[in-house]
Amino acid sequence: MEKIRKILSPILFPISLIYGLVVYFRNRLYDYSVYKSTSFKIPIISVGNITVGGTGKTPHIEYLVEILQKDFKVATLSRGYKRTSKGFILATTQSSSSEIGDEPRQIKQKFPEVLVAVDSDRVNGINTLLELHPDIDVVLLDDAYQHRKVKVNQSILLIDYSRPICKDHILPFGNLREQSSEMSRANTIIITKTPSGLKPIDRRILLNEIKSYPYQDVYFTSFHYGDLMPVFNIEKKTISIHDIKNYSILLVTGIANPKPLLDYLSENVSKNIETIQFSDHYQFTDSDIEFIEKKFHELKSINKVIITTEKDAMRLQIFSNIANNLKENWFYLPIKVIFQNDQAEYFNQQINEYVRKNKTHSFLYPKQSRIYS
Repeated sequence: MEKIRKILSPILFPISLIYGLVVYFRNRLYDYSVYKSTSFKIPIISVGNITVGGTGKTPHIEYLVEILQKDFKVATLSRGYKRTSKGFILATTQSSSSEIGDEPRQIKQKFPEVLVAVDSDRVNGINTLLELHPDIDVVLLDDAYQHRKVKVNQSILLIDYSRPICKDHILPFGNLREQSSEMSRANTIIITKTPSGLKPIDRRILLNEIKSYPYQDVYFTSFHYGDLMPVFNIEKKTISIHDIKNYSILLVTGIANPKPLLDYLSENVSKNIETIQFSDHYQFTDSDIEFIEKKFHELKSINKVIITTEKDAMRLQIFSNIANNLKENWFYLPIKVIFQNDQAEYFNQQINEYVRKNKTHSFLYPKQSRIYS
């Protein structure tokens, strides 16, 4: 991709300048209230990014759900990227990925008691949620950093450690949806996918590069990979990653950046890994399944498995005509967010206090309010 961009840079760079100007003036129109943002009487927490591609939004939404659902009635709302349906849909545990999108389905499967909705019109989505469930305490907006039609009083910006926004460019020449200076709108910045052994000096270098503001709290998170879960047979027990040491692995992914997963498997499980990489949110076909099966049988080792991501598993589970020997050896690797340097307690406390103080007192929503640490 980068090679193509370099070749096309004489064309892409001027387009980026024009696109950047359009995005800049759009943001200023919202800043000066020419374009209106809708406020709501309950806390709205947005989780999003500036960089195109995977920064770990869904695992961080799941983390928020996990810490909030004990004390509050939680709803999540996203547009349902690449779904085939239209309008507002309130998910059930039977909802398919094509109906609501793979990420909302993943959240609903993992947290069946939580309200999970999709609507490309976030204002309508929140209004409809509140009409159906007036007792909602907090709405989590997934991938909504650029969705400024909703007035958000707690905005969490995710930045991929390996792709710092200060060194990137606006689309299509680079990977940024808007200028890196727009991170000023965030209350909280989380550097995601951080190496577990990050040295303090490297942390300080990164903090100096992003130049966060005094009102912004900055956190570092990593991914923790759990035990292998069966993609198709929910009654089958999980398998520890240690049980497949030195197995041959066919890694099948349809996500933006599979490198962290590939690195984890090659460093901790096996060096014998074949990969099949599809585009982000890829909709698998019967011919894809046949190709995967062919590649799996070509692995010469007796001990072999197929590993995919949890998000990909949501889209693969619709296939009912897969051979049993393939189903039995097809697993996904779930991930959890881990805060570094004992930051979790402080982050959890901030989020819980924000929801607790604002869930029933709409007059506490001042214009342009921020949370300061």
